[in-house]
Amino acid sequence: MVAVRSDFPFAVRVVENIFIPLPDGTRLAARCWFPETAEPVPAILEYLPYRKRDGTRPRDQGLHHYLAGHGYACLRLDIRGTGDSEGLIDDEYTVQEQLDGCEAIAWIASQGWCDGQVAMIGISWGGFNGLQIAARQPPALKTIITVGSTDDRYATDIHWVGGCLSKDNFDWSSTMFAHNDLPPDPEIVGEAWRAMWQQRMAQNTPWILTWLRHQRRDDYWKQGSVCEDFAKIRIPVYAVSGWADNYSEAVPRLLAGLDVPRRGLIGPWAHSYPHDVAVEPAIGWLQEVLRWCDHWLKGRDTGIMDEPMLRAWMQESVPPRTCYDARPGRWVGEAQWPSPRIREQAFFLDAGGSLSAKSSVGGSRSICSPLWVGVAAGEIGRYGGDAEWPPDQREDDGGSLVFVSEPLTGQLEILGAPTLTLAFASDKPQALVCVRLNDVAPDGRSTRVTYGLLNLTHRNSHEFPEPLVPGQQTTAVVEMDDIAHAFPAGHRIAVSLSTTYWPVAWPSPELATLTVALGDTVLKLPVRPPDPADDKLREFDPPEMAPLPPVTRDPVEQTHPRRVVRDLLSGKIRVDFPRWTYSKHMHDIGQTQRSSAFARYEIIDGDPLSATLVTDYDVEMVRPDATITHRSTGRMTCTATHFIIEMDLSIGENGKTVFERHWHENIARDMV
Repeated sequence: MVAVRSDFPFAVRVVENIFIPLPDGTRLAARCWFPETAEPVPAILEYLPYRKRDGTRPRDQGLHHYLAGHGYACLRLDIRGTGDSEGLIDDEYTVQEQLDGCEAIAWIASQGWCDGQVAMIGISWGGFNGLQIAARQPPALKTIITVGSTDDRYATDIHWVGGCLSKDNFDWSSTMFAHNDLPPDPEIVGEAWRAMWQQRMAQNTPWILTWLRHQRRDDYWKQGSVCEDFAKIRIPVYAVSGWADNYSEAVPRLLAGLDVPRRGLIGPWAHSYPHDVAVEPAIGWLQEVLRWCDHWLKGRDTGIMDEPMLRAWMQESVPPRTCYDARPGRWVGEAQWPSPRIREQAFFLDAGGSLSAKSSVGGSRSICSPLWVGVAAGEIGRYGGDAEWPPDQREDDGGSLVFVSEPLTGQLEILGAPTLTLAFASDKPQALVCVRLNDVAPDGRSTRVTYGLLNLTHRNSHEFPEPLVPGQQTTAVVEMDDIAHAFPAGHRIAVSLSTTYWPVAWPSPELATLTVALGDTVLKLPVRPPDPADDKLREFDPPEMAPLPPVTRDPVEQTHPRRVVRDLLSGKIRVDFPRWTYSKHMHDIGQTQRSSAFARYEIIDGDPLSATLVTDYDVEMVRPDATITHRSTGRMTCTATHFIIEMDLSIGENGKTVFERHWHENIARDMV
């Protein structure tokens, strides 16, 4: 439970909007929190497209008012073309967005209320552009705090996972499509709101059309991927994520790749700030932000740089469930990363289905997985809500190759990225593999610990894929997501291999059979020995935030609950994922927003070309002057050679349709 605190060292003055001018005449809109102090103070910037006026309003207040009350000027800035900012947006993480951010930082630093120092904080999009702007080295930017982000836009974002087309690619495009044409507020921008809205409607295009034209790790994805040159970041970085988040593996990579003062923190959380979580334990995250910023912006010795480079939640074993409110475990620390304390332990796959510490005598096993493998995947990297976690893995194991160790004689703890060196041959020129690491209890229940995907045409390079030569043995290394997990004594370690993982990964054009050479295939686990220093780690403060603005949230009927439906007669598998479904009335600005959205994935077992994804989004904004509606539907299908994208858009004002558009495009598949 987050404690709501209203007593702060400084009174806070909230400014609903200021405009930050850019050199091209465009103005970016910011909501601001200023501490009542006679002295200039450092500024903290959060830079997002999610509408500061009516989108993230409640969350922003709890975060920025708290930090401002401790002596920081805080700004929540709308990206160009979003919310109340002028201009147009045509993609995520663009060069224009980054340059605008640099200009905004320079403007902030020049104001009389700022002492010339700026920090950036952000989760997800704001964590991405914090890293990207830091790499552009604006002089006034002194540090960043990046949460739930990645250093590599191709390999570990929601578009391409291991070179496989991620389920979230089209889904996320539909989400942004449903928000990019919403109008600014006339209370902020005046009569210009309608012209700005019309420009947004005309501009709004499904971003999936761009993303699907870049199926390799080309220059499009390298732009904004700070891993291309970590040396461009020359300021301190605090990188944070959660083990249930898509982006946890970015934290160890940033710690290993950067050569600046840095710290990493990974808890059990999903995609959230660590003080406001669906998966406990929450921590006093805002106090941590103050410790970091006070050290780097105010020169105070808060002790944060005396602590381990990486702090991580070592998760204990749990039975498989579709929802966890908490994950038991403990905090552990590593003084440097990669840690010299962590050693690789090899497990060899043998023909009898065992994992062994001794090298296998050889042999082979073949697998062609049914398309229902993946229905036990759960949601991938969302928010930790109902039915988002993977259930018992024995269902997916029924269509996989499974290798299981003997019961462990003692507890074995891992911290890092497990890998599988896979020696194989394929009977098709294209194939993918999913590797799952599971924790098997004595009663047989199997909990997924982590997993990895690889498009096997990308086995040597995401930039230069190569078709497989049918029947020819080759090798690929599949890296699983980083994790901290304690396998208890008496439990067994299992690794499962499948050639499908629907709907997490779009299937290859043909069902492929992989023949695995067991003597040359090995699992490597990053084993972490016990460290008595863990018992002396500083405890985190309890979570706190500032009071939230008055909001009434109406109960919403969930017409598309998260569910899996299998028709055993036709072989059709359907997976439904609810999306942004809410109704909230913001009393302080007199506005109501409602949203209903879902994504549906369907496939017929045995027919990878039957893969279908449908999205349905409704957004309604009720303001004193108008009721604005957005309705969009999308559909993605495929042939052996092309992806097929269909989108329909209808926008209304006061019950009347004011804009409509339809898209139908075929985009060639590129070894996906």
